[in-house]
Amino acid sequence: MNVPDAPTSRPDPAAPATTPGLDRDFDRAAHRYDLLTRLNPGYHRHLAAAARQLADRLGTGHAVLDLGCGSGSSTSALLGALPDATVFAIDASARMLDHARAKPWPQTVRLLHAAAEQLPDLGLPRADGALAAYLFRNIPAGGRDHVLRLVHEQLRPGGWLVIQEYSVAGRRLRALVWTLVCWMVVIPLAFVLRGSPRLYTYLWRSVIDFDSTERFAARLVEAGFIDVARKDVRGWQRGILHTFVARRPVAD
Repeated sequence: MNVPDAPTSRPDPAAPATTPGLDRDFDRAAHRYDLLTRLNPGYHRHLAAAARQLADRLGTGHAVLDLGCGSGSSTSALLGALPDATVFAIDASARMLDHARAKPWPQTVRLLHAAAEQLPDLGLPRADGALAAYLFRNIPAGGRDHVLRLVHEQLRPGGWLVIQEYSVAGRRLRALVWTLVCWMVVIPLAFVLRGSPRLYTYLWRSVIDFDSTERFAARLVEAGFIDVARKDVRGWQRGILHTFVARRPVAD
């Protein structure tokens, strides 16, 4: 497969955006982001589990999308589960991608600076699978269906999508647990480590405001996906962190 080079220019500023200003918040947090995720119990383990969900359905030797790759943690998880895959890793934050590009990658990885809404403009081949970890909360509610349809179109018929996302809507106890963890641990830690408290305050609020798991599963169906399933992680994040799996129909 011929792998196109990553675009060197910034995305068109007129293109649809994620939550306004959020890419700049991620830019400001980029220098401490990997450290904070390392201090998050289970973060990398959960990413690896989501990547394995995709690998179990694809096998080897495929082209996959890593949507919202950030500093490359999800890209590493994909390579761990699919070592022979060609990975197109996409993110809207230039500084997060700078940190990702500073890491060693095989030639089969391409890091692309673009928002998920610009997926059709990148000239990529259709993918066999896609992973979107912690992306869809960062897309305004009115744009989530549009992005899901774009991902649906970018997958080959029969291709699989795995989404890892936080949701506590309709779960009052889990919303309380999430709030306590954020305000007693995550946000203070961001202050101590000179991270970006604003970003992690946004993280708390974005989870509180995100779709219920039922609503998000319905969005997947409305976008044309079938075989939609959801699995919760174990531990204190049970009922908070969810993995969705869906497939584009073969005859589509």
